[in-house]
Amino acid sequence: MLQGSIDIRALFTDQTEEYLRVQTFRPAGRRGEKIYSLHIRLRTGAGDADRCVLLTEKGEIRMQVEREDEHFIFFAADIETRGEPVRYAFRLRLAQSGETVLYKRTGATEENGRPLDPAQAAEYDRQQEQTQRDGEGVPPQESGAPAQKKKSKTAGWWYFAPFFKVPEWSKGAVMYQIFTDRFCNGDPANDVVTGEYVYNGGLVRHIDDWYALPAADDTHEHFGGDLQGIMDKLGYLEELGIEAIYLNPIFVSPSNHKYDTQDYSHIDPHFGKIVRDQKGILPEDAKGNEAAVQYKRRVTDPANLEASDRLFANFVREAHKRGIRVILDGVFNHCGDFHKWMDRQKIYNNTGSHAPGAYCRKDSPYRRYFAFERDEWPDNGSYESWWGLETLPKLNYEGSEKLCEEILRVAVKWVSPPYNADGWRLDVASDLGHSEAFNHHFWRRFRNAVKEANPEAIILAENYVGSARWLGGREWDTIMNYEGFMEPVTWFLTGMEKHSDAFCPENLIDPDKFWQAMTWKGQEDMPQLALMCSMNQLSNHDHSRFLTRTGLKVGRLADLGSAAAAEDVRESVYREAAVIQMTWPGAPTLYYGDEAGLCGFTDPDNRRTYPWGREDREMIRFHKELIRMHKEYKCLRTGSVIRLADQPGVLSYGRFDRDCSVVVALNNGDESVKVKIPVTYAGVRSDAHMRLRFLTNRNGFLAYPRTIHRVIGGILTLELSPESAMVLVCERDRS
Repeated sequence: MLQGSIDIRALFTDQTEEYLRVQTFRPAGRRGEKIYSLHIRLRTGAGDADRCVLLTEKGEIRMQVEREDEHFIFFAADIETRGEPVRYAFRLRLAQSGETVLYKRTGATEENGRPLDPAQAAEYDRQQEQTQRDGEGVPPQESGAPAQKKKSKTAGWWYFAPFFKVPEWSKGAVMYQIFTDRFCNGDPANDVVTGEYVYNGGLVRHIDDWYALPAADDTHEHFGGDLQGIMDKLGYLEELGIEAIYLNPIFVSPSNHKYDTQDYSHIDPHFGKIVRDQKGILPEDAKGNEAAVQYKRRVTDPANLEASDRLFANFVREAHKRGIRVILDGVFNHCGDFHKWMDRQKIYNNTGSHAPGAYCRKDSPYRRYFAFERDEWPDNGSYESWWGLETLPKLNYEGSEKLCEEILRVAVKWVSPPYNADGWRLDVASDLGHSEAFNHHFWRRFRNAVKEANPEAIILAENYVGSARWLGGREWDTIMNYEGFMEPVTWFLTGMEKHSDAFCPENLIDPDKFWQAMTWKGQEDMPQLALMCSMNQLSNHDHSRFLTRTGLKVGRLADLGSAAAAEDVRESVYREAAVIQMTWPGAPTLYYGDEAGLCGFTDPDNRRTYPWGREDREMIRFHKELIRMHKEYKCLRTGSVIRLADQPGVLSYGRFDRDCSVVVALNNGDESVKVKIPVTYAGVRSDAHMRLRFLTNRNGFLAYPRTIHRVIGGILTLELSPESAMVLVCERDRS
């Protein structure tokens, strides 16, 4: 047990520019060689440590005192690298006792590995006791358990790849996800016609009532939202404060969600333009699409495809004029059975303008794009599919270099002129290929191709766990941050699972679990740059809407019905979540309609249409003001984050850089509480005055309360009402 004292809250570093600065230079006489000089800082409490060593894989470097003040000492050291990634940690000697403390990204520990944080230490001790009990009297070779893998000595250290860059615009960017079919119908002429084709065993149908709610099985439903509709609402999005739009898939596809691509090379004319049409719906008992003449004309006629592509190019131009970026959804792990490479639905068969699909003929040029189990052409249905769904053939990259090149061409095409999209969101990105080694190989090629075509394009992957392996700087830029944002925020504020499939009261209002998930679990080994642009969502197309989760209803649409999704919801709890979203590191991403008060269980109920004309105007005003605040302070985009003070149901944390400190405090309980927050750890002077910038509680919200709170002896004392959040600001005078 550590005998000396150390203030672990004062112990701090990260990879923001205040704690890690990088300079590059080229050695004289060495053409093309680049040296990176890293200036690394560590903050400790004043008087806590008299010696600090920077630990690297290549050795140890004595750190020097760079500056100190009444609260802290700042140690610093410089290291050089020729571009190879660097892992580092710190060893401190306590000034009073001479004992040693190790400081890693996962926290401060004693030399033997026992954490200094009380919550982590208790769990560590429990695990050690359990390990000892499990091993008593049982020889290792007879225990029946596999030999444990030896942990790397650098496990939990900071990781930094000096060559890794993410687009500057993406850091803290306010994003907005749009499920196109349900956002706005700007061109009724391109709407899917009832009976136009067969999909998933039944005829598709157009829903004439825009405000109708999705059926429990909405497989065949199309509401008519399109690119023109989004373009018509760009003014609304600009006024809301949106900086980037993430579009669910918009390429040719028969479904309303379009995650079963039919043609990667063109925008779906049902979302774009139909300039050549042909009447001809199918009979009610139709089983296939060989006679679907209207659908075939609409999605294969070059005039329609080219007009739709031009509309998309124009849409991106109009968005860019308003300072709004556009991110596309790339579904490259699998395609759909309608895809021209497979053509199970005979959309392209015998047209003369397309090569035969792999389902139809053994000599198809696309045969190697898929993995077939049996040699049984024509109509070979023995292909590998994703999750066993025959409508989703899995692409066989290892079997075809030509397929790899095709997808890379698609990736480059849409981020290049005249389309100029601003990046890709990659669907089920870790599933692509048949081995992790190939998966990494392909995403490295993908990154090189995309970044060469458009260096400012972002590569953002969907992945639920263990993303660090892809975030080393050579593959993805960042992720949809389910594990390190959506889940812990949902658990803490509602106790609900993100699909509304369970209520777990043990996770509700537990600050230790919240911080464990948000930081050293959700972000372990995640580069700071990746964290700054990670997609932080409360809701999306795959999970229930957050407002519905606040009602604590466990179940789905088919079990509970549509009305239950809006029962007992608590807007005050939603507003708490939105405050966290707009003040946490990453890119806060609204799911269309959340800002207008939409509810919904998990899909398809979360895909309700945007309620134009029936919006919750006060909720929209709340989001406008909150986004305005987020964009007002640079530290909310690129600053450090630090835990300050909490208790069951109560959180407080700071975001800070050299110019400004923002302190966030919230109370998710049913009773008012008084909290004492040690704000000096977030860079606030011990006698400063902090301005209340934003307040929300059960009565509503205020964007500019104009209240000043005095910090006394480094402590900010606040009275937090039930289900409330406060954001306070202290800007520093650098003159």
